[in-house]
Amino acid sequence: MGGVLGKGESPKKVWIPETKLDAKMVEALQKRSSKGSRIKSFNSIILKFPKIDESFRKCKAIFEQFDEDSNGRIDHEELKCCFEKLEVSFSEEEINDLFTACDINEDKGMDFNEFIVLLCLVNLLKREPHTSDSKSLMGMPGLENTFETLVDAFVFLDKNKDGHVSKNEMVAAINETNSGERSSGRIAMKRFEEMDWDKNGSVNFKEFLFAFTRWVGIDETEDDEES
Repeated sequence: MGGVLGKGESPKKVWIPETKLDAKMVEALQKRSSKGSRIKSFNSIILKFPKIDESFRKCKAIFEQFDEDSNGRIDHEELKCCFEKLEVSFSEEEINDLFTACDINEDKGMDFNEFIVLLCLVNLLKREPHTSDSKSLMGMPGLENTFETLVDAFVFLDKNKDGHVSKNEMVAAINETNSGERSSGRIAMKRFEEMDWDKNGSVNFKEFLFAFTRWVGIDETEDDEES
């Protein structure tokens, strides 16, 4: 998910993309950040959880449609068929990168919450910010609005517009809402730790999305099965 160089030399973190997908993801987010965010506080993000969760769950039928062998996971070949049906054009390398990025459990298949993250990434990468009349992904504008809300939320957290969220940025976002509350720092750190899966001190959009599916409860079923 990128490296950090010069730790002892400078407080500034130097991000190195591991894949072309990582670079494109950051580029797309930086373009979006130039427009600003409609999100004004972290609490406003939390208030959207129920509506976002409802929107996510409407994707279940889509997930089942593309899960052709009905094993509860979308494998690499099913993903290629998925993109063909959605009329979304990706190169073989991009498909491989997307599959690897979203198969967080590395079990050669995407669970439902991983599929949600995939769709959000596709929406970010394939939807030009300046075209309001672009083709609706899957014919579900409501779902796209949800994905746009997630992008807005990330842009709100990413104060320096570098395509990543740092601990300091997370603390700043929480403090904007909970000014003066002694617990705000602990809340910010807990949320940040939930997002920073690789513990490198920087959260990319993919990590943010996976954390978000847990925050809204979309993968509770998967957690129950694993336990």
